[in-house]
Amino acid sequence: MAGFNFKKTSAALLVMDCQEDIVSDLPVGERERLMAALQKALYAARTAAIPIIHIVVQFRETHPEIGSRGFFKTIKESGGMVVGSPGAEICREVRPQPGELIITKKRIGAFTGSDLEQILRSKCIDTIFLAGVSSVGVVESTARQAVDMDFDIVVLSDGCADRDPKTNEAALKYLIPRIGRVISIDTFIAALDELGAPN
Repeated sequence: MAGFNFKKTSAALLVMDCQEDIVSDLPVGERERLMAALQKALYAARTAAIPIIHIVVQFRETHPEIGSRGFFKTIKESGGMVVGSPGAEICREVRPQPGELIITKKRIGAFTGSDLEQILRSKCIDTIFLAGVSSVGVVESTARQAVDMDFDIVVLSDGCADRDPKTNEAALKYLIPRIGRVISIDTFIAALDELGAPN
């Protein structure tokens, strides 16, 4: 892909917050669209031997990680997103394969409360492809964190979704392009094809 340089050996695909309780809030039909798109991206990444990292947000049963203020207060009050609960599980359509990492975060961005940066640095990864739910939540927040850490970020537009279609459009069309690249999954696949077989 012209003007877009990366190496398979230093790239990773992050699939973020694709968990039952989160995806269930999407508009009617959006889960099916999103899961089909993510399955395409995952298949391409697996075929190209690009590391895949699944990001989840989960808490202990009493939610000691959450205080009495802030965005996550309502999760604590409702008792949601507890480790091992059905709602916190990764959606069956994009369930990790053996060898794929699952990283747990404690806030909106994937780096907060996790060892994601340490893992990316240890694998010498400098380019991260982002997908997940929601576009204006974990995707945008992680993109901003990653840019500040000097990672190159690429967001897979049709691999993202939000409860509000207008918010989704705003994030992908106006907000994220200011800090990184936004491409379709087909463009992602074409770029992998150009790079050839895994080495």
